[in-house]
Amino acid sequence: MKKNKIQNIAIGIIAVAIIVLIISYNYSTEQTKQKGLKFGNELAQIQQDVAALQTKFYSEKTKLDEGDITKEELLKYYDEHIQKFEEIISRYDKLTPPELFQSSVDLFKISAETQLKSDIEFISWITTGDEAAKIRSDTQIQEAYEYENLGLMEFQSAKTGIKNYDEPEKFLAPDNTIKQKVIQISENMKSKCDVEYKNESGEFNSDQTEIEWFNCFNEAEKWKKDHLP
Repeated sequence: MKKNKIQNIAIGIIAVAIIVLIISYNYSTEQTKQKGLKFGNELAQIQQDVAALQTKFYSEKTKLDEGDITKEELLKYYDEHIQKFEEIISRYDKLTPPELFQSSVDLFKISAETQLKSDIEFISWITTGDEAAKIRSDTQIQEAYEYENLGLMEFQSAKTGIKNYDEPEKFLAPDNTIKQKVIQISENMKSKCDVEYKNESGEFNSDQTEIEWFNCFNEAEKWKKDHLP
């Protein structure tokens, strides 16, 4: 009986906390409606610009395949593409998101940066014919998609002011989808650390390399802790 009472009190405290959070979030949103609207429009425009840039990036390759442009013309366009992409990415830093939306903005930016890395590898493949560059490009574009998808989920979650629950009245744990994706991305980051800093035997060539690997690994861990629901 005593145990049930303690559980009911705990649930009541959680309920009050969530209600207060929702009320304060809605009140804050009403007070800063115009600012929030400006942020939302600016973020949407950035995402649209990224999508449009990527569509044109691959359509130009199709033009080459169909003989409509030369390889030199394609590479010239790709130089311009990289510059435009860097300019778009810099716009994420100029946004002023409400605190709840900051993590989603961070993820959208990481997604765009990863897409740019993929494009650079793709260009390297076009230029040199190096199939390894094409494989890296394909891997990075998949990672970019995962970052963007996670950013969308974070954004939707932030819109409610609280993390999504499967059955709110029972106060169950948050949906595991976000958690699983965060862990997966973190593990991918750690794998990159291994590839970059360890030799084929899985060892370090120098003490400095080991330190750099350690820092890289810790960054992946920190990222995971910052983004886990």
